[in-house]
Amino acid sequence: MIAYLCKRLAWAFLVLLGITGIVFVVVHLSGDPAALYMGPEGTKEDYQILRAALGFDRPLPEQYGLFLWRAAQGDFGRSLRHQQPTLPLVLARLPATLTLTAAAMVLALLLALPLGLLSALRRKSILDTGGMMFALAGQCMPTFWLGILLILVFAVQLRWFPVYGGEGLMTLVLPAVTLGVWAMARTARITRSSMLEVLHQDFLRTARAKGVGEWSVVLRHALRNCAIPIVTALGLELGNLLGGAVITEAVFAYPGIGRLAVEAVINKDVPLIQAVVLTVGASILLLNILIDVVYVALDPRIRLA
Repeated sequence: MIAYLCKRLAWAFLVLLGITGIVFVVVHLSGDPAALYMGPEGTKEDYQILRAALGFDRPLPEQYGLFLWRAAQGDFGRSLRHQQPTLPLVLARLPATLTLTAAAMVLALLLALPLGLLSALRRKSILDTGGMMFALAGQCMPTFWLGILLILVFAVQLRWFPVYGGEGLMTLVLPAVTLGVWAMARTARITRSSMLEVLHQDFLRTARAKGVGEWSVVLRHALRNCAIPIVTALGLELGNLLGGAVITEAVFAYPGIGRLAVEAVINKDVPLIQAVVLTVGASILLLNILIDVVYVALDPRIRLA
């Protein structure tokens, strides 16, 4: 187990290195950030002084190497917009995004698991058809469109929830629903497919022959044996939720890391963009490693090597 985790962490480090390199090049290809911070009254000499002060006059490989050297020491640079160290800015917004992601995932599970189970148990029934149509609709709706629709109906017309913000439980409801619908739809479809594969296997017939109740057969035996595809889907969905939070937080003006990333991109705040990408990338990679460890707990036949 220890050797496996060390190997995965080494690969995760290489992946993070590649991600930051790609983002660094793409951000610089979009234009010179110094031009954004130089007003129209600035002269050419002022522009050159500003570029030198920000370190943008150096070759890109040297800038990237300097960023990696400082990042290894815990220094991700200073935000060009906020004039503060970037890592505290990101870490201050991270709890709000994690709260939103957790709420969206809980909502998705509360809807997806019963919907997938009932659809599998009542295959080709009206319940199955209606449930899968609902899941398909959830997968097809763009996140930003659903968010705007929820704002118009429940915030503007009915006035049940706030339009924007991140203070209090009520401000979390609409963003969590918007973010969780996509995860709910895919998880429900995978739960149904996984259950259909195990419902007619021999070990379930044996359990029924021993007099075990039907719901006990489904929940204790069938669901555990089809849990690995579901857990895999949930792990992928958690990564998607962290990434999808960028759009959702922008729509609802939610004060999370996604909104911070949008502001950093608009302002071409290179150090802040790098810090956000590194934090989100590290979170997703650690989540994938955790999912692999959960596999062993669900199925003793799996060995990490």
